[in-house]
Amino acid sequence: MADRGVDLSALPKEVRDQLAELDLELSEGELSPRSGFISLSFPGNRRQSADPERTHRSGGTRDDRYRSDIHSEAVQAALAKHKEEKMALPMPTKRRSTYVPSPIETRTPPDSSSGSEDETSARRQSSVVPTSLVVNPNLQSPDSWINRTVQGSSTSSSASSTLSHGEAKPQPQTITGMLAHSRIENSAPPPDVTAVAPPSRGPRVDLPSNAVVRGMSRGQSRSSMMETADGVPVNSRVSTKIQQLLNTLKRPKRPPLSEFFTDDAEEIVEVPQPDPNTPKPEGRQIMPVKGEPLGVVSNWPPALQAALARWGATQGKSPALTALDITGKPLYTLTYGKLWSRSVKLAYTLLNKLGTKNEQILKPGDKVALVYPNSDPGMFWVAFYGCLLAEVIPVPIEVPLSRKDAGICQVGFLLGSCGVGLALTSEICLKGLPKTPTGEILQFKGWPRLKWVVTDTKYLTKPSKDWQPHIPTANTDPSYIEYKASKDGTVVGVAVSKVAMLTHCQALTQACNYSEGETLVNVLDFKKDMGLWHGVLTAVMNRIHTISVPYAVMKACPLSWVQRVHIHKARIALVKCRDLHWAMMAHREQRDTSLASLRMLIVADGANPWSVSSCDAFLNVFQSHGLKPEVICPCATSPEAMTVAIRRPGVPGTPLPARAILSLGGLSHGVIRVNTEDKNSALTVQDVGHVMPGALMCTVRPDGPPQLCKTDEIGEIIINSRAGGNMYYGLPGVTKNTFEVIPVNSNGVPIGEIPFVRSGLLGFVGPGSLIFVVGKIEGLLMVSGRRHNADDLVATALAVEPVKTVYRGRIAVFSVTVFYDERVAIVAEQRPDASEEDSFQWMSRVLQAIDSIHQVGLYCLALVPANTLPKTPLGGIHISDTKQFFLDGNLHPCNILMCPHTCVTNLPKPRQKQPVGVGPASVMVGNLVAGKRIAQAAGRDLGVIDDQDLVRKLCMWPTVMHQYLTEALQWRAQTDADHVLFVLLNAKGVTVSTATCLQLHKRAEKIAAALTEKGSINTGENVVLLYPPGIDLIAAFYGCLYAGCVPVNVRPPHPQNLAATLPTVRMIIDVSKAACILTTQGLMRTLRSKEAAASVNIKTWPTIIDTDDLPRRRPPQIYKPPTAEMIAYLDFSVSTTGMLTGVKISHAAVSALCRSVKLQCELYSSRQIAICLDPYCGLGFVLWCLASVYSGHQTVLIPPFELESCLSLWLSTLSQYRIRDTFCSYSVMELCTKGLGSQTELLKARGVSLSCVRSCVVIAEERPRLALSHSFTKLFKDIGLSSRAVSTTFGSRVNLAVCLQGTTGPDPCTVYVDMKSLRHDRVRLVERGAPQSLPLMESGKILPGVRVIIVNPETRGPLGDSHLGEIWVNSPHNASGYYTIYGEESLQANHFNTKLSFGDPQTLWARTGYLGFVKRTELLEANGDRHDALFVVGSLDETLELRGLRYHPTDIEISVSRAHRSIAESAVFTWTNLLVVVSELCGSEQDALDLVPLITNAVLEEHHLIVGVVVIVDPGVIPINSRGEKQRMHLRDSFLADQLDPIYVAYNM
Repeated sequence: MADRGVDLSALPKEVRDQLAELDLELSEGELSPRSGFISLSFPGNRRQSADPERTHRSGGTRDDRYRSDIHSEAVQAALAKHKEEKMALPMPTKRRSTYVPSPIETRTPPDSSSGSEDETSARRQSSVVPTSLVVNPNLQSPDSWINRTVQGSSTSSSASSTLSHGEAKPQPQTITGMLAHSRIENSAPPPDVTAVAPPSRGPRVDLPSNAVVRGMSRGQSRSSMMETADGVPVNSRVSTKIQQLLNTLKRPKRPPLSEFFTDDAEEIVEVPQPDPNTPKPEGRQIMPVKGEPLGVVSNWPPALQAALARWGATQGKSPALTALDITGKPLYTLTYGKLWSRSVKLAYTLLNKLGTKNEQILKPGDKVALVYPNSDPGMFWVAFYGCLLAEVIPVPIEVPLSRKDAGICQVGFLLGSCGVGLALTSEICLKGLPKTPTGEILQFKGWPRLKWVVTDTKYLTKPSKDWQPHIPTANTDPSYIEYKASKDGTVVGVAVSKVAMLTHCQALTQACNYSEGETLVNVLDFKKDMGLWHGVLTAVMNRIHTISVPYAVMKACPLSWVQRVHIHKARIALVKCRDLHWAMMAHREQRDTSLASLRMLIVADGANPWSVSSCDAFLNVFQSHGLKPEVICPCATSPEAMTVAIRRPGVPGTPLPARAILSLGGLSHGVIRVNTEDKNSALTVQDVGHVMPGALMCTVRPDGPPQLCKTDEIGEIIINSRAGGNMYYGLPGVTKNTFEVIPVNSNGVPIGEIPFVRSGLLGFVGPGSLIFVVGKIEGLLMVSGRRHNADDLVATALAVEPVKTVYRGRIAVFSVTVFYDERVAIVAEQRPDASEEDSFQWMSRVLQAIDSIHQVGLYCLALVPANTLPKTPLGGIHISDTKQFFLDGNLHPCNILMCPHTCVTNLPKPRQKQPVGVGPASVMVGNLVAGKRIAQAAGRDLGVIDDQDLVRKLCMWPTVMHQYLTEALQWRAQTDADHVLFVLLNAKGVTVSTATCLQLHKRAEKIAAALTEKGSINTGENVVLLYPPGIDLIAAFYGCLYAGCVPVNVRPPHPQNLAATLPTVRMIIDVSKAACILTTQGLMRTLRSKEAAASVNIKTWPTIIDTDDLPRRRPPQIYKPPTAEMIAYLDFSVSTTGMLTGVKISHAAVSALCRSVKLQCELYSSRQIAICLDPYCGLGFVLWCLASVYSGHQTVLIPPFELESCLSLWLSTLSQYRIRDTFCSYSVMELCTKGLGSQTELLKARGVSLSCVRSCVVIAEERPRLALSHSFTKLFKDIGLSSRAVSTTFGSRVNLAVCLQGTTGPDPCTVYVDMKSLRHDRVRLVERGAPQSLPLMESGKILPGVRVIIVNPETRGPLGDSHLGEIWVNSPHNASGYYTIYGEESLQANHFNTKLSFGDPQTLWARTGYLGFVKRTELLEANGDRHDALFVVGSLDETLELRGLRYHPTDIEISVSRAHRSIAESAVFTWTNLLVVVSELCGSEQDALDLVPLITNAVLEEHHLIVGVVVIVDPGVIPINSRGEKQRMHLRDSFLADQLDPIYVAYNM
């Protein structure tokens, strides 16, 4: 404060302490006790004169700063209802580093002393929060989520052990442990989820969750996964109307694309039934209230400028304005003579001296911006009156301080819409404006180009003798434009005509009884509103001496205005509630001030519901200093209607004004009810006097047509008067709705011709035509059809002991629209020294108090670091910008509490499950079921070729002659020994090894010999192959087949991450009972290393043979299996649900699969393909090891890990080798998209071209990732990639390849399905862009020899093609069964040899475990038939059953990832009926808490689900398997075992 020129050392210590505490508080600008809105006094309409025996407000204690005793009591009473209840909500878990608002040393440690009982119960009421974590969202009553614990303890303890008095009990180890009890007693702290450091995501690893092997305990493993399913999925409902049945027989048509999509809110939202007890207005229709007539005084001037001219000429020495310096001492006094002469000079300069001699820049009627600081009223007065005299229209605005000022763009919009090209300012202000490096004034965003004019006297020109300003009689032309910021942040200009300005001054003069020569102290902003109307305009009209107290002085000395009243014996003071509050806080510093001279203390925001307590408390303190009760004059104003009502200055002895004590419940329904029952939920309001002279006033309903209210109804006050705003300048449409309102009666008939102006104030007319205001339209929150006032909620929040938590009382309340209703959000600034526990406790208590007093649930409560909310020019919180920050995820809270379960009451009803059974709707009629075509499809026939000559010609020899791949390899080694089958590349694109048919055959023989000699392996034993991707793996595979062993291909452990990857290897070796391991020297060393010993028992490995340097030996003979049904190899894979599954693939299946792929992709010896895949399971393994040997084509092998060191390896290989067909995985595609997306120009310059690529097939066992495929295609179309090239495959454990696009046939098609129907297992096609539509891409063409059918997984009956069901497959290359240890035949039969329950009971099908549907498209197959497309929607094991509906995790994850730019990846799962969302944060940790509300909003809006827990983690925490699929069940296990080390865990209760 020393920089303000105050000598602090001279002040007494008490004053210095007070000043230090108040210093920044004043920057808030709107702080007031906001507390009188709950009154415990008895209803009555007479204000008692202040009684000295009344409880005296304590002067300077910090505790009482933010709340009056009255409100405090009410809130404490509301909280006391829940005194014995304990909080069952786990506190959010936060990593310490996330947001440390202050050094650790300054944090207040939890209070460990046990205070007295009374103090404890008064100070720390426990909070009401949801109890158990299983919350029914439909319960509206607060009782349903209040945990009624036994009233055991004498003191009420708080949220968790860290909050409670006394010592903490030991923590349970896991979340599950913590929630095993339905209630969390006060000893259970939040789960410590920060114990284990996360493994870095180096390689992607397959992590089986609980080492569940299919065949051993499939049933057990499913139980933990599907806890949420409460019954069986719904079956097709039986139709009762014949018409519906007839409609379903027609081919399914798409709904027509309407011109605009209709919102289907009616179908979705649960509409709450109206409460019969809702109070309704019962009075008669209101009659308009008339103010007293506007008196005619003979010497009133014809225009305001004329008054100035008169005083300038006749009373030139009379003081007009005294300005104060920063210390509060008078700086200068402007006399009426000086004001007149300077204004004339400025007018002359503006009109004649700005341009060149013959060019006039400003003409009468032009608009000019006035940019003056609050500390310089004199310059502003001269500029304002100079503009009036020059007949240009002034537009006063705030001084722009930086590009980032709150709402600065909108000010630019105002200047632009008013056509402002010139700005007047002072020299000092101009120097302080932000400049560019070249010294020019910054061009602010959205602002028009402005010419800046300095109006200091030395730059003004004295007019010639004969020049006089033209002063016409006031007319309807605009005199000035006042800016107004609306609720949504837009800034509009209210134009006030010359006659309105003059009439308003006359009306104020009459109402306030102003007389010449009085002194007025003005604390308000003189650029607009009351400060301008009283302190600049009406003051000049009546030759009043105005003392202007700038904002900066108030910050330094809150008592300065009281001292000015005392020194100047001022008659009128113009203040806001906050000024009363601050003066009262600091009154002890001045014992001898007297306010006896005041005849009017005008309270500008007296219409605020909480102003009553400020007025009372101020009177209480200053009555002893001569303040008379009758001088307090609250008033109601708005920029549009200007002054609506003002309390007339009282005469001593007359009855005092009225009070109303209203029920908040009634107010929320818009009716006036005197509060009698619950004194806690009462609102005490004071009148704002009578309507202005010459005005007509009535109230109309705030929404819909302007229908007149009834006498007991709250409405918007509308005014008809000559003294009001005329229009929003430049906005005729909005103007009509605000300035030209004609009220209608209950029948909708206009009550007259005269137009009214909407004031934006909500209120009613009380007894004796007194006006009462209860709030503003702008502060109105409409929640579930009830109205709440933002100021009222702020007052309640402030009354909940904010001293430890809220910084300087700065709280913002607003509503956001989420899921078809408004939701209340509260954002407050947190004190730097507030502890986490105090903050959380305060938030919990605010929830409780607002629920109890206002009967409204809060959606979100956030605390942000001190001084980070956007500010208005006078330091208040800029609400619309705060709301925008909240919605954009830029608020950066340090604490957040979301409570969607309590306030979202309009969710659709949960679906009721129908009993499962084959009902009459399932009767077969030909190929129809339930009135639809049966959902089935088939690939073309595999066919058998008899003509041997043709076989030789087509090079199809092995296809027909040999059932075994070993025979095929031997045949190729004999007939085409030097044909290169495999080419392996390294990261530089250089060939590191190749294998011809003969070389491969020879290497396979060496390995077979080694197996029989070194390993002494018997026929049929299992051998594990442990190799990096390459040709060694292929040779080892055929070596095993030559030796008669069963190869088991296993991904080698990652040397940098043995702890995570080696146990999986060990498990497969143990489960497969492998007799031997074939591997390389390097991997053999790894298996026997010390590091390996830390993870597994290395002494019990089976025989390990390294195949690097084998002697040249041949096996005695090459094994030929006796039958093709024998097992060729075992295929082990970790499913997305984290289960390790091994399937048996027979020799017959291998041949059939290779033949199928050969036919689909037209593979011959002359062809070359490139693959960039992991070769360890599924179709990836088939393409890497088997297909080339079968079909004879050359395969270029690109190990995916090489892409990590050279991203463009795959694409440049395609270009270099002119590859037509390539196969890759989603993880490879994602690497290229993210890493090379911005480098297409560079690739083009290097000559990379993908125009040769005919098909690029993604190998997957999941729903096609449409967004990724589209991105890839779009990014690389610049280097020639065809938009038709990218397609996908589909395979599963029971059949490794069901679909593969291939080279012929129709392109893969995309359909848009309705997500709401999909959740009901229905498929309804909609048009692209329809709301709630989901795009799905066909999973490739069905392979030759494959048949699929869509089946109800419960009834096992075939489904129609408009249903979602499980995909069953019949094909010669189905797997033979799970590799089981104990031979669980039942499980095997269930999955591999299943029959339909009706229809075609003979065919054996295998269940893929995936949900999908078949759609007949308009495209034609080669044979002319219409093409049936198979669409895969998701894994049956992974679906989430919530609210009786089926959700697919991917859909929710896509919504979550779109919610904020900082979300890298996300995964969802359920936990005890709660939806848990885990999101990886790729931004800074301070964004972590921003994600919580955005994720909650997105899932609620798009999926109608409430997120229970939001977990924010580091990138790479979500486990992903080798195919790039998320392992959600593994993530779930890690979450429950507290192993995620999250940045933040939010429990949305």
